[in-house]
Amino acid sequence: MHIITTIFIFSFFSIILGLGLHYISYKYKIKHNSIIEKIEEVLPQSQCGQCGYPGCLSYAEAIIDKKEKINKCLPGGKDVFIQLQDLLNLDMSEYKVDHLPIKIVPTVVFIDEKNCVGCSKCRQVCPVDAIVGSLNLMHTVLIDFCTGCNLCIPICPLDCIHIKSVFHENHILFKKK
Repeated sequence: MHIITTIFIFSFFSIILGLGLHYISYKYKIKHNSIIEKIEEVLPQSQCGQCGYPGCLSYAEAIIDKKEKINKCLPGGKDVFIQLQDLLNLDMSEYKVDHLPIKIVPTVVFIDEKNCVGCSKCRQVCPVDAIVGSLNLMHTVLIDFCTGCNLCIPICPLDCIHIKSVFHENHILFKKK
């Protein structure tokens, strides 16, 4: 009999708490800034950090809140710049459009597994966890998850991380000197 009473009491309070939370979420809705969401949709979602922000959402927020320049997205190149300019209706005269990359070739990195000693430095800087491996063991890149941000290349002490074009899997575009 005590178990049934306990279950009834917990059920009653759970329903009351659920209704209370529902009312609070209805009464105090979080207002979304739709322009930030539209900017984020234009950005390539690589979360690479090459713009100086940890991800595309924080860059989109900085464009609106901090009046950040719209030409910092390197993976998006000129296409994303023009889309952002159209979306925000900005004057292009302050930007040097000719100096923007037309379109960066989609790339991924690969690790020369023969030379990898497993220092794990590359794995720690990867923003999308595309590098897997254990400490003191060989690491590898999950190509489907790699965004080509190349943040891992300067970190590697053995220069065993290289860039590959997505279109030409065997073609090495860049080797660190």
